[in-house]
Amino acid sequence: MPPSDVETPPVRLTDLTDCGGCAAKLGADLLAEALAGLGAETPPADLLVGLDPPDDAAVYQVSPDLAIVGTLDFFPPIVDDPTTFGEIAAANALSDVFAMGGRVLFALSIAAFPEELPRETMAAIFAGASSKVAEAGGVLAGGHTIRDPEQKYGLAVTGAVHPDRLLRKGGGRPGHVLLLTKRLGTGLLVSGRRQGLAPAVRGFDAAVEQMRELNRTASEVLVREGISGATDVTGFGIVGHGLEMARASRTGFIFEAASLPFIDGALEVAAAGVETGGAGHNRRFVREALTIARGVPDELVALAVDPQTSGGLLAAVPADPADGVAAIVRASGVECWAVGRVEAADEPAVVLE
Repeated sequence: MPPSDVETPPVRLTDLTDCGGCAAKLGADLLAEALAGLGAETPPADLLVGLDPPDDAAVYQVSPDLAIVGTLDFFPPIVDDPTTFGEIAAANALSDVFAMGGRVLFALSIAAFPEELPRETMAAIFAGASSKVAEAGGVLAGGHTIRDPEQKYGLAVTGAVHPDRLLRKGGGRPGHVLLLTKRLGTGLLVSGRRQGLAPAVRGFDAAVEQMRELNRTASEVLVREGISGATDVTGFGIVGHGLEMARASRTGFIFEAASLPFIDGALEVAAAGVETGGAGHNRRFVREALTIARGVPDELVALAVDPQTSGGLLAAVPADPADGVAAIVRASGVECWAVGRVEAADEPAVVLE
């Protein structure tokens, strides 16, 4: 982790909140109930992606070869260093544009800070976010800040995409191979570190480095290779986001538990019984659609439902060139793993085998 431009403040950022990162998201089970019925009205033809069906961002077409991508994301601190918090919050918010196959134009800060938070700390958070927006190819152009005893930060991001080159949750087809571009376990490690577990302390720095990484390069490779089915793995865990893709494409997503990549220490933390509140929501969200094969270890199930912060892209790619697509992704400097396959199904479902 690079040193911050300012000294870490006396007050630890993570002491100001009960949970941080995407583990703080409203559970997918509760969210589905709250959003029921929204988007049912006939949307304008130019709204390519809205609430029905939902995807990673909204997309509005403005010309035959240009559509605007809009998204926002924010959460409480997941680390204590303010610059790093800004970087992770920004990388996570920017990811939704990349998950749609878009490029970033500009972003606006969404900030809620307690009045007693040092100004230097606020400035460091903004600076960290600005650096990531610039790395993504855009600019931090403004924002809005309110008073809140529990600190929160994120971005509203505007991007652009060609309407014919969108990455969509519904792009998976039977016979496709599932590729994942980041390791799992950030929620487990963050929670385990708060409890002082040695495996979580050991793996935490690697988790932080991964959360700071953008999904820009992986997205550009997928678009260039003509892939159309993808999402990013964040608060709903890999099986939760896999279920969203299965429902959108009306297929079955089969995850090979032993092939799921994980950050060092994450399985040990899971084996110790650690689980975030978000993971509990994820279990309820997938309960009716998830089949767990006999013999799958409990810690791998915990990994599959673990909420990720600034996680990787999950892509469905044709089986014949799957190795080629994976090799191209790796050649670009991005890690990549085959974690499962797409199959025909009478009802959308996910399987952990």
